[in-house]
Amino acid sequence: MFKALVLEQQDKNVQATIKQLDESALPEGDVLVSVEYSSLNYKDGLAVTGKGKIIRNYPMVPGIDYAGTVLESSDQHYQAGDKVVLTGWGVGENHWGGMAEKARVSADYLVPMPEGLDSKKSMIIGTAGLTAMLCVNSLQEAGVEPEQGEILVTGASGGVGSVAVTLLSKLGYKVAAVTGRPQNREWLQSLGADRIVSRDELLEPARPLEKQLWAGCIDTVGSQVLAKVLTQIKYDGAVAACGLAGGFDLPTTVMPFILRGVKLLGVDSVMCPTEKRVKAWEQLAELLPEAFYQDAGQEVALEEVPELAAAIIRGQVTGRTLIKI
Repeated sequence: MFKALVLEQQDKNVQATIKQLDESALPEGDVLVSVEYSSLNYKDGLAVTGKGKIIRNYPMVPGIDYAGTVLESSDQHYQAGDKVVLTGWGVGENHWGGMAEKARVSADYLVPMPEGLDSKKSMIIGTAGLTAMLCVNSLQEAGVEPEQGEILVTGASGGVGSVAVTLLSKLGYKVAAVTGRPQNREWLQSLGADRIVSRDELLEPARPLEKQLWAGCIDTVGSQVLAKVLTQIKYDGAVAACGLAGGFDLPTTVMPFILRGVKLLGVDSVMCPTEKRVKAWEQLAELLPEAFYQDAGQEVALEEVPELAAAIIRGQVTGRTLIKI
C-alpha cells in the first residue's frame, strides 16, 4: 500500500482526497520509483482545483514533477537504487504523477540525478527551474549578451521567474524583476535582481512601439504583459515566452518583429528532448549557488496541497512550494 493524493471528478467538480492505494493501481511503466519529493506548480494548481482543463481522465494523481529512488526497473538504463528526476511528458496530466509515495513510469521520462543534487534540491529546482534554464539558454542562443543591457523577468516572484532571476544574475546579466508584490522586493534583490519593476507599469495599454528598454525578457505571464514587453525590446533583442498566467491571447502588432527584428521564442519544458533536458539539468546543478536552496520557498506535506493549490492560482505563493512525500 502507498499514500497518494487522488483527484476524482464528481458533478463536473474536482475532489482531491488522500488515499491508501495498492501498488496494482499504478499505471503501466518499466520503472517503479519511491517518490521522496514533488512540488506544486501553477499547472498542478489548475489540476487540483479544477480551474483548468488539465486532466481529461479520472482518477488522476497530480504532480508534474518528482524525484526519488528507483525500486524496480526492467529498463537497462536504470537499476534499483538509482536516483532520478522526472519533469513533464504529460505526467500528472494524463499519466499518474508525483504526489504519491510511489510512481510507475516509462524510463524514457526519467533523467539521472545530476551530480551535486539530491531529491530535495532537484525539486526546489523542479519543472520551474528547468523551464527557467531553457529560457536562459534560448536568449543566449539568440545572441543576447550581458553587455547589451538589462533583461526583464516578468512574474519574478513565481517559481520560473525567481529561478530565472538567479540564473541570469549568476551569468552576469543585469536583471529587472517584475512583480505585483512589493513585499518581495528584498527577496528578489537577494536572488540577484538589480531593480524591481511594478507589474502595474506593464498593464497599461501598449502602443505599437515604445521606448527601447530591454535587451531581452523571460516572460511567464503572456497576454497584455507580453504584448507590452514586445514593444519595449531593443533592436535585435529577444523574448523567451514560457507562461500564460495572464492569459493565452497576445494583443500586439507585427511592428516589433519587422521594424526592430525582435525575436519571440517559445519555450516548452514538457516535451523537451532528453539530450537538451539532461544538459539543462547539469547546468542548473553547476550554476545555482548553495544559498539558493536555503530560501527558495516552502516545504509542505501532501495533506496541505489542496489549500495551497488554490493559493497558487490566486498568485499568493512566492517562490517554490516543495512537497515532502
